[in-house]
Amino acid sequence: MLNTIWAGFIVLAFVTACFQAIALGQHDIFGQLTKAMFDSAKTGFEIALGLTGVMTLWLGLLRIGEQAGFIEKLARGLAPLFKRLFPEVPAGHPALGSVTMNIAANMLGLDNAATPLGLRAMQDLQRLNPNADTASNAQIMFLVINTAAVTLFPVTIMAYRAQMGAANPADVFVPLLIASFTGTLVGIVVTGLIQRIRLFDPILLLWLGGWSALLAGMASWLLHLSAADMQTQSLLLSNAALMGVVVLFVGGAWLKGIDVYEAFVDGAKGGFETAIRIIPYLVAMLLAIALLRASGMLELVIGGIRGLVVNLGYDARWVDALPTGILKSLSGSGARAMMLDTLKTQGADSFSGRLVSILQGSSETTFYVLAVYFGSVGIRHTRHALACGLIADLASFAAAVAVAYAFFG
Repeated sequence: MLNTIWAGFIVLAFVTACFQAIALGQHDIFGQLTKAMFDSAKTGFEIALGLTGVMTLWLGLLRIGEQAGFIEKLARGLAPLFKRLFPEVPAGHPALGSVTMNIAANMLGLDNAATPLGLRAMQDLQRLNPNADTASNAQIMFLVINTAAVTLFPVTIMAYRAQMGAANPADVFVPLLIASFTGTLVGIVVTGLIQRIRLFDPILLLWLGGWSALLAGMASWLLHLSAADMQTQSLLLSNAALMGVVVLFVGGAWLKGIDVYEAFVDGAKGGFETAIRIIPYLVAMLLAIALLRASGMLELVIGGIRGLVVNLGYDARWVDALPTGILKSLSGSGARAMMLDTLKTQGADSFSGRLVSILQGSSETTFYVLAVYFGSVGIRHTRHALACGLIADLASFAAAVAVAYAFFG
């Protein structure tokens, strides 16, 4: 999929440039493409280099939280919920433990831990699967929750926003939380209806209803404020929550006798490695998008959609985020590069810059997760997994647009 997208972007850019050079007489178009190619390589390296410090900071703090046992505590707290979402899994089966550990790691933003835990969870669920090549209900529900990807602490998004010059990188924290929870809730409900799960189970209602009520109450309170006060209170809440987590992790680990300094340094080492590792992927996708933009094709497509939306009488600022939203279901690196392109061209604190940040953090790459997780256990028949995952993605996109207008409109 990514191979087709990347090559397609480059070929499409070249064809568009040929048309402009031959039919429109724009003979400097190939010079613009060449400049865009070298500029994108430079930009990709600079972004990755700038990310090193921020990623080092957060990976160090997350390692402290991991060693302090917070991920295990979160997993234990989530266990009653997952027992009801996975009724086919017997009580006490190892699959429930690995599922809860994976979701807890995802919620805390521990990507390096979440993926191996997710693969282990899928393997544990496969042992209960009566049809080895067909996805079970439990495996589908697990995949949908992963693609919806509720994230309590969107560390990576804030790191990118900080690198791209956002005045307050955490200003998307509350909107992102609302959008990601909306996508997750829709995904769970749709999948639960198809699988005939008891959605009105008291414990399930308490969990999902409680979180919904909490987020709805927080959103309602913020939306009743003036625009200036809403920005102030949202930033206060976001930054206070993040600092509270830092103090909780460090203080909890210290009280347990953990060497918090060594734990931080050990985790922080991965920050440099992570930033360096993404350079080839970042440069590759930024190259394709830069060529597409320089050729005029990207603006032609976006401009056409924008014109249609305006003619229908609606605000069209959200259209600039549409490429990121579409790519998010197809390619994580592609969506990330598209987000960074928007942050650079539109500005990190622009409406489009904030919206793509919310979009990038409020859902996972559905096709990638489906291919990796199901492929790891040899599943070929995915049943309703893809449809439910895409419905959750669509709900996340709609929610992201709605909260972006509500908070930054």
